Order: sequence, then structure tokens, then C-alpha cells
Amino acid sequence: MRYLKSSRGKIKVGIAVAVILLVAIAFLSFQIKEIKVTGNKKYTSEQIVNLIFKGSWDRNAIYCFYKDRFQKHEQIPFVEDYKIVFHSPVKVEVIIYEKTVVGYISYMGSYMYFDKDGIIVESSSGELPGIPKIVGLKYGHIALHQPLPVENGRIFNEILTLTQLLSTHGISVDQIQYDTRGDATLMMEGIKVFLGSNDQMNGKISELNDQLPVLKGLKGTLYLDTYDEAETVTSYRFVKDK
Repeated sequence: MRYLKSSRGKIKVGIAVAVILLVAIAFLSFQIKEIKVTGNKKYTSEQIVNLIFKGSWDRNAIYCFYKDRFQKHEQIPFVEDYKIVFHSPVKVEVIIYEKTVVGYISYMGSYMYFDKDGIIVESSSGELPGIPKIVGLKYGHIALHQPLPVENGRIFNEILTLTQLLSTHGISVDQIQYDTRGDATLMMEGIKVFLGSNDQMNGKISELNDQLPVLKGLKGTLYLDTYDEAETVTSYRFVKDK
């Protein structure tokens, strides 16, 4: 009788060990092999993968699922958050939710990036491609995640409108400068574009887009502040640098 009990005990232990081994094998075998990244504009897909999946354990499907659901996500500059969607145990999609950035200013050796409401969303030691530098704004002390303290809060709506129009037309600028009256000037490839006030900005940028092929290789200032969409005759001028 004792022999039978001992045999049954060994069988139970053997089954338990086998189950543990099977679970361990299954755990180790589910390695993520395909990673698709969507929603990313400021980072390449390869950069996102390297930032989130840093080690071999991060590519284990079970561990990745646990880490994504129950641990804090990796802090990535200019990224609000991300979501990992499992399409299969070996195929995942990383959905990136980027912070909305319309421009940046240089402040005490750092580049301070702000959103459409003028909130400083990120501080960086390097310039981010595709985001224009904004100069001419008057402000006091700057703090991360706080509004940029300017006298005219409406300027951020004007910056948003301008940068969106530039993006729509695929126009890249190095710098946007504002004077004391709030008039804007674009700096780009040896060309200055004086836009003036925010009035009829859609037409001004559309006209700029049409004139860029003609101005390619030239240096000077294009005055679009006198643009009037109601006029059929050209009402602006280009002055070459001497």
C-alpha cells in the first residue's frame, strides 16, 4: 500500500514538473518576430523599436503583454504615450501618440518646444527636424509643462495656423520671426518672406508655394504683406539682395 502511495506521489510530482516545463517552454518560445509602428512622424520605426524593445525579454510575447499592461511605459521625448496591440503571439503593432508641437524657442542653451496652446511640452539639447524656430516673442521665466508667458496669447493661434498651412503645402522653413506688431517673416534657403499680419494667410502661403520654383537659387526678400486676394493683378514684390 505504501509502495502504491509512493508511486502515485511520484507520478503527481512528475506531472507537475512536466506541466511546469511545458509552461516554461511555451513562455520562452513566444518571441515577437514582427513589429509594425504606426503614428510616428518624429521618429523612425527603427528608433521606436529600439526605444521600447531594448532587450531580448522585451520581445517575449508574454512578458511584453505583462509589461505593457501593468508597468509604466517608456518615457520617449515628444511622445505622449503608445499602445501595443497583439495581432498574434509573434506579431505586434505599436501605435504612437505624439505630442502636438508647432514650434520651439532657444532658452538658456536648450530648445524648448511648445504646442498649439503655448505649453512647453519638451526640452531638448538638439533641434527636431521639421519644427520651425520661433523668434521675436517676448517672455519671462520658462518652465516645462507650463504656458510660455507672452503678452499676446493669441499669437499661438497664429503660429498654429501658419505652421499648418506650411505643412499642407509641404513648405519647409528654418525660422519664423515676429516683430513687435505681431507681423511674421519666414526665413528659408536664402529667402526672406515678409507675410505681415495674419490676415489672408491662406492666400499668402498659397501664393508663396506658387512662387518658390521661380525664386529657387535667388537671395532676397519676398513681400507678401500687400497680398490681396480680391485683386487680380499681382500686388507684391521681390527685392534681390545687393
